[in-house]
Amino acid sequence: MMRKLLVRHAKQAVVVCRNGEKVLKGDAMKNVAVIEEDGQNGVSIVIDSNGLIEAVDHDATIQQKYKDSDFNQVIDATGKCVIPGLVDGHTHAVWDGDRVKEFAMKLAGASYMEVHQAGGGINFTVQHTRNASEDRLYELLQERLTRMLTYGTTLVESKSGYGLEADTEIKMLKVLQRAKRELPIEISTTFCGAHSIPKGKTADEATDDVINVQLPQIQQLMESGELEVDHIDVFCEKGVFDLDQTKRILQAGVNAGMAINFHGEELHPMKSAELGAELNARAISHLEEISDEGITAMAKSGSIGVLLPATAYVLRLNKPPARKLIDSGVAVALGTDFNPGVFCLSMPLAMHLACVNLHMSMNEALIAATINAAASMGKSASHGSLEVGKVGDLVILNAPRWEHLIYQMGGHDHLIQYVNK
Repeated sequence: MMRKLLVRHAKQAVVVCRNGEKVLKGDAMKNVAVIEEDGQNGVSIVIDSNGLIEAVDHDATIQQKYKDSDFNQVIDATGKCVIPGLVDGHTHAVWDGDRVKEFAMKLAGASYMEVHQAGGGINFTVQHTRNASEDRLYELLQERLTRMLTYGTTLVESKSGYGLEADTEIKMLKVLQRAKRELPIEISTTFCGAHSIPKGKTADEATDDVINVQLPQIQQLMESGELEVDHIDVFCEKGVFDLDQTKRILQAGVNAGMAINFHGEELHPMKSAELGAELNARAISHLEEISDEGITAMAKSGSIGVLLPATAYVLRLNKPPARKLIDSGVAVALGTDFNPGVFCLSMPLAMHLACVNLHMSMNEALIAATINAAASMGKSASHGSLEVGKVGDLVILNAPRWEHLIYQMGGHDHLIQYVNK
């Protein structure tokens, strides 16, 4: 039987987990599982014909077991490290209409909501995205996802949310569905029709539109097999959707077959973490303004906190309390939050910022960018670690230790030698 790939002679294979863990919390985030080179006996990884990990062991063991096997590709990783493919837990990758001009406003001190009220922000991108063709949006998405892949991301969560009405939201979801079929990177899709209040509507009217107009059409397309949508998202924020409106939309999404994965506690304390815990949310993103009570509730419910250090950096927000979350037993994941206002495609940069600005250790950042980010999408049984039976997503680093991925600030085009997806 022809197997897909043999990686051999690696100095390190960072498997992350050894015992099939689906998520890591608290003290378990302090240590990543690593298989080290034993003298001249490096580490090998076998990917089978279906793209799944068949074996991870030292060279001598793999060589003996597979001495009569054929491989489509053999990679010599002498002196190099292998890590799982990175997982980006939160992106807005489908849109037209960049907001580079707003960056100057932000540098001059304008807040997120001040930019929004001046006609910029989400509504600016909404207008351009509504006007863009499906092909135009796909071309833009393809270029962005291709770049993410070169930075080591092999699984990405991506949202709609720049339509705010049924036709454009569905157009965005169809673009993501096409990318799932045609592009090598893997996508977990989130419906975020409640990303903002569209012009001409009140928050209550927008809530009703999402629940009674957008969701039924999307559910019909899901049932017919035209769309796969994993999550429901709402921007729960002061001046956008309040707690009651958020709860109604999230529950409607669950009724349509979606898991809850939403924006909470970004700009103002809203008690959205408590709400998410009450509703057994799979994940809650941002959490810059989360309360101690919210942290306790998330730890109890098992909801995963997806932290977005590039967002706090670019928007000059309060930093999400990563240390308190981890020490309290909340599983923490990471994402780039790639969007028109935070143009970050690089998970290694997000990991670097998480370590420097959020005071996470490098081990915690890697776990947050692999197994825990996969768990935030409900995919940690198949992704996020180099364990037998899992999808063979891996990244080969041109460095003697894996920590160079975080230590080196930029220059990842040289550091990342190969991405298998």
